[in-house]
Amino acid sequence: MEGAKARTTPAGSKTGRVTTVTDTSATGVFASGGEHEQVVFCNDPRSGLKAIIALYSTTLGPGLGGTRFYPYTTEEQALRDVLNLSRGMAYKAAVSGLDLGGGKAVIIGDPRVDKSEALLRAYGRFVQSLGGRYLTACDVGTYPEDMDVVARECDFVTGRTVEHGGAGDSSVLTAYGVFQGMRAAAEVAWGTPSLAGRRVGVAGVGKVGHHLVEHLLDDKAEVVITDVYEPAIHRVTAAHPEVDVVPDNDALVASDLDVYAPCALGDAINDDSVQILKARVICGAANNQLAHPGVEDVLESRGILYAPDYCVNAGGLVQVADELDGFSFDRAKARATMIYDTTKSVFEVAAQEGLTTAVAADKIAERRMAEIGRLRGLWVG
Repeated sequence: MEGAKARTTPAGSKTGRVTTVTDTSATGVFASGGEHEQVVFCNDPRSGLKAIIALYSTTLGPGLGGTRFYPYTTEEQALRDVLNLSRGMAYKAAVSGLDLGGGKAVIIGDPRVDKSEALLRAYGRFVQSLGGRYLTACDVGTYPEDMDVVARECDFVTGRTVEHGGAGDSSVLTAYGVFQGMRAAAEVAWGTPSLAGRRVGVAGVGKVGHHLVEHLLDDKAEVVITDVYEPAIHRVTAAHPEVDVVPDNDALVASDLDVYAPCALGDAINDDSVQILKARVICGAANNQLAHPGVEDVLESRGILYAPDYCVNAGGLVQVADELDGFSFDRAKARATMIYDTTKSVFEVAAQEGLTTAVAADKIAERRMAEIGRLRGLWVG
């Protein structure tokens, strides 16, 4: 590709200004360092593309994960995000019973300013160069229409528009799956799989959060929301004036809630929020909600039931994965409904083995990856 160069970083090295996956001291993350199969740094000066593609594991199949377009402050911040997100995708696919691995991509920039046809097509050529080991889709800052542009240069794209045979907006089943996970948590916490009469705080009412609000209101829950983007707030309150609004996430966390649903970016459950949170249940759509290992132990000690993020937010993955067989919304929704059962099984393993729910979910995913990995090893396309 003229004007574009890809480089796959070998483990244990440093390249340019970006520290590779095994230098955990520099990135400040990824305690299990060096587990990723492949990390590709993409640079196309002509279009302005700067991206990172990370493949955590392909033992179950090609790594499927969305493309996040976000104005990261540093390349190290972008690397940290893509490593964590791709790991989460591998665990999400495994715990959901899908024959898919875990991958993710981030494009560094402001999608409102930097997104262009040339940039998206350059990105598509990088994805194509991986020969099917990575299947891309939508994430924060990208939409089905963007995937249609990427697909003009690439055969390995899901999450496309309905007009091009795709599933359309994957946030629909992401929200539906989170609601199913929340029902499972409600049954454990209060003995009934219903949110009726419960006060649920939704942090972030964008692509996924506003759909989740609809499910909660249909189930007769009381809903309070917050979002840094005022138009997102107005969209919800215009349709549902009964929804309460608080000024920011700190106010939401400190308020009287039964359920806290983080639906924006990660690290929502950190050393500060975990001490003031009043909710009995945490169940939301955001990825990487736990800021660091050990936070889940504090939740456990406080009697807060955590529904692991990658378990309950797998509906979007289920939706775009269904495109690989020719998309059927009914089939994908039926599979997303099973997130209720998957979440309950996580709670059951946690109780039986004396584990936190976060560790229980990891164990279920790791067992499946290990068992199938003995048969398959590395996905080569």
